[in-house]
Amino acid sequence: MNLTISGHHLEVTPAIRDYVQSKLERIVRHFDQVIEIEVILTVDNLTEKEKRQKAEINLRLSGKMVNVKSLAQDLYAAIDSLIDKLDRQVMKHKDKVQDHDHQAIKHLPETELQAAA
Repeated sequence: MNLTISGHHLEVTPAIRDYVQSKLERIVRHFDQVIEIEVILTVDNLTEKEKRQKAEINLRLSGKMVNVKSLAQDLYAAIDSLIDKLDRQVMKHKDKVQDHDHQAIKHLPETELQAAA
């Protein structure tokens, strides 16, 4: 798994890097087939009073690319919201991949096969 953490208009400190890595452990624990993670942290200075913190993640899974964005007044709150959204999407993808509720045709009784035809 490749992890890239970058900042736009922001210096990525070791504390922020450790915080993001500790939060991403939850994602990897739920779904271990992650190929690459790219995290982009941004600070937008709109006005002096209003500063917007944005966290964005691009997660590459086998056969799928997941992109999630989150905005908040605090960077840590934006990261928390981002991880919650990402966790829901990864769990949804995992359920789709592992959904084997259907029965194979060879295991169906003869009466159901004739009714389906």
